[in-house]
Amino acid sequence: MYSFTNDYSEGAHPRILQAIMEANLVQNTGYSLDTHTSHAISLIRQEIRCETADVHIIPGGTQTNLIAISAALKPYQAVISASTGHINVHETGAIEATGHKVLAMDTPDGKLTPQLVRQALECHTDEHMVQPKMVYISNSTEVGTQYSKAELEALSHLCRLEGLWLFMDGARMGAALTSPVNDLTLADIARLTDLFYIGGTKNGALFGEALVILHEDLKPDFRFLIKQRGAMLAKGWLLGIQFEELFRDNLFYEMAGHANAMAETIRTALTDLGYAFASDSRTNQLFPIFSDDMIRELREHITFEMNRRIDETHCCIRLVTSWATTQEGVEELLRFVRAWPRPVPGTSTAP
Repeated sequence: MYSFTNDYSEGAHPRILQAIMEANLVQNTGYSLDTHTSHAISLIRQEIRCETADVHIIPGGTQTNLIAISAALKPYQAVISASTGHINVHETGAIEATGHKVLAMDTPDGKLTPQLVRQALECHTDEHMVQPKMVYISNSTEVGTQYSKAELEALSHLCRLEGLWLFMDGARMGAALTSPVNDLTLADIARLTDLFYIGGTKNGALFGEALVILHEDLKPDFRFLIKQRGAMLAKGWLLGIQFEELFRDNLFYEMAGHANAMAETIRTALTDLGYAFASDSRTNQLFPIFSDDMIRELREHITFEMNRRIDETHCCIRLVTSWATTQEGVEELLRFVRAWPRPVPGTSTAP
């Protein structure tokens, strides 16, 4: 069965594998002090238009999040997140395990706003509570939505006004930047945040996330933290080679653009057939609402994840496309959906 379960079901783009093979018997310096990693960092600095940024390539997203957050916060400080944020629901309490509380704010579209951040600040007023010090956002979000330039500028302004770190989780950064409704660039993100990362694992690399640190106060001794948290890869050049290939030309954007295009094909077809979605996603994650009967039958044809129940007879599922999703796989899904009776108006609507 074809999988729409996630965007890391496949290995890596052939160009990345070829580059690793070509370097396989070449000796390299370890722990990301090699020439491949140095070149990858240079390419990323060029892309974000900031030559003073520190860049550390870390094997996985959860490691990147916990290292970045625990590095920025004092023991009594907390991080503000959307309730759907990855650090709140998908990382097994990794942030709390570092001693920092996640302040989860309910939001219908997965995005934080200045109003929500102010609400968190107003609820934590003195030394008898944790002190909010960081705002954590994801782009694209865990429900497929994304931040506009105006939204990010508003958050950035508030964070700088209130002395809060602004950290962007970019596990699906490629999907956000190549969305048809996007108006942000990596250079904009570098200008408006204190630190962010560029996801490779979910965009055609074998593994790896490039953490970009902009604020000078967060830069010292960061490699000590990476090592202490077990995230310093001895064969660090394997990470460097991958980001070298991702940013040598437009491969990073091409792969994310393909994933979005496959999702857009599905989204358009489902919309034309009368199906509703639980979130307004124009990226590679879709959350259509189907009847329970339809979902049971669909499981016989493709694999996917359940998201949440909508009502007594309908659920929201998650469909995820990737850099390697084929047109044939999309058509297999759509053939089934087109053969199913169309939803009765009013029975497949988002809450």
